[in-house]
Amino acid sequence: MRSRASSVDPSLAVPATPLAPGAAAVPAPVRSDWDTLKRLFPYLWDYKWRVLAALGFMVCAKLGNVGVPLLLKDLVDAMSIKPGNTQALLVVPAALLLGYGLLRLSTSLFTELRELVFAKATEGASRKISLQVFRHLHALSLRFHLERQTGGMTRDIERGTRGVHSLISYSLYSIIPTLIEVALVLSILAVKFDVWFAWITLAALACYITFTVTVTEWRTQFRQQMNELDSSAHSRAIDSLLNYETVKYFNNEDFEARRYDDNLEKYRRAAIKSQRTLSLLNTGQQLIIAVGLVAMLWRATQGVVDGRMTLGDLVMVNAFMIQLYIPLGFLGVIYREIKQSLTDLDKMFTLMEKEREIADEPSALPINITASPAVRFENVSFAYEATRPILQNVSFEIPPGKTVAVVGSSGAGKSTLARLLFRFYDVSNPQEGGRITIAGQDIKQVTQASVRQAIGIVPQDTVLFNDTVAYNIAYGKPGATQEQVESAAKAARIHDFISVTPLGYATTVGERGLKLSGGEKQRVAIARTLLKNPPVVIFDEATSALDSANERAIQGELRAAAQNKTTLVIAHRLSTVVDAHEILVMDAGRIVERGTHTELLALDQKYARMWTLQQSAE
Repeated sequence: MRSRASSVDPSLAVPATPLAPGAAAVPAPVRSDWDTLKRLFPYLWDYKWRVLAALGFMVCAKLGNVGVPLLLKDLVDAMSIKPGNTQALLVVPAALLLGYGLLRLSTSLFTELRELVFAKATEGASRKISLQVFRHLHALSLRFHLERQTGGMTRDIERGTRGVHSLISYSLYSIIPTLIEVALVLSILAVKFDVWFAWITLAALACYITFTVTVTEWRTQFRQQMNELDSSAHSRAIDSLLNYETVKYFNNEDFEARRYDDNLEKYRRAAIKSQRTLSLLNTGQQLIIAVGLVAMLWRATQGVVDGRMTLGDLVMVNAFMIQLYIPLGFLGVIYREIKQSLTDLDKMFTLMEKEREIADEPSALPINITASPAVRFENVSFAYEATRPILQNVSFEIPPGKTVAVVGSSGAGKSTLARLLFRFYDVSNPQEGGRITIAGQDIKQVTQASVRQAIGIVPQDTVLFNDTVAYNIAYGKPGATQEQVESAAKAARIHDFISVTPLGYATTVGERGLKLSGGEKQRVAIARTLLKNPPVVIFDEATSALDSANERAIQGELRAAAQNKTTLVIAHRLSTVVDAHEILVMDAGRIVERGTHTELLALDQKYARMWTLQQSAE
């Protein structure tokens, strides 16, 4: 099955609409930054009153910030008093100093109130988006997950979640406040002095912003290249570490290190190129700031000399320029981070927009099962790729409470039956009457969740969570009591092994269960399915990793577990299916023989030859 899964058509992972196997891939549409912002806005608008309150506090903070230079001007002018007027010296500056301190305090206070009020909106939006992406990824088809690169995908989600914080922080806390302050300062300069102060400031700002945006847009390609190389390096590292044992088996540590270092070297070159362009950006920004500041101070100084302005006016103009250019000094960084956050957020939204290859019908209801149901495969055909059929017009029935076994050589399509029954894929020929029913209900017409709730499986390749033994067994029935977990473990003949370990059921099984042997993992999987206790059970090579003694012991437990349940057994070892009510022999995606063990031996065909071969080997 792995050989087939690895060769599935990649076009099916990212279609705009579900495609037939082998169809051409549809490139993802290019989304503008504004479209990305529109996708984010509804998440924030759920907290609209907090958003409005935060904007109000932000305006108050900026009004206080702009008031500081105005008060500073009055303070400086107040110091220019007539000789002998000591009362003014004592009263006026003291009041102005107190006002100056209060304005500074109010600016900080309103800023903190803004962040405090808006924190819930930011964290809430981030949480909602992350949860939605997580749920959507679980809803995508098995085909998508077989083709994904886990490291790169998790990196995209991580950056996208962080992008929500960055985007809100930089836009609401930096860009919008700066624009408000620029508008206030320009208005004050134009009204209080001549219009040239406003024009000089506006010209400097226009040059600064144009230069910053142009250069940053040019630099974005280097940043995107860095992200792609970072994701690639991360994916290779994760893949190598997940396959630690394979690396060791083939003594390929140096090979893996070279592959990883190759990505790191490419990342280093991209990072250096990005840093060079950043230095160019910063130098150009400071040049524009310096020219604008000199022009403003020259005109203010000339005004003082001509008597049109006071020393306080000069100080006020200088303070205004400093207050404006300090946040503008970070505009390049802020704009770059906003662009990067939009890019990262867009990648996460793109994941959310991947269409489900397998989706419930709009009118789908939960499947209705009152007792052990019959399972029918009717004229089922299926192909992972259009050019390579896996199943061809397969029809059979598992009667209620009975056991049907499927045997055959590797690649015959046995495990595909289980995947279709779980509806990880849909049959390829519904127009020709191909369908699968449980209790007479087409599984395409009912909800996937109810179908999967009705089926339990012990897979051939058992993968466990990096948690305790108890957690992995209880995963079959979340909320199960310790007694129920232990009862399932006893039925699967693993309770004694667990009991003698130092931590018992609290023993952690390691990444993908690597701390356990193959047989122990399989027994945990059996216990998990026994605990779920579904009406339909699939045993996919359920005892393949067990020794003969344990296999015989567990076979009895599996037969007991299959009592009064509709059971599909997929087996390679024929000795495990001799008691099945019917045995299907598959070859090249077709059923070539069917009958009981005795009937198939009497036919003296493929099954009989397989039986003779295995008996001779044993």
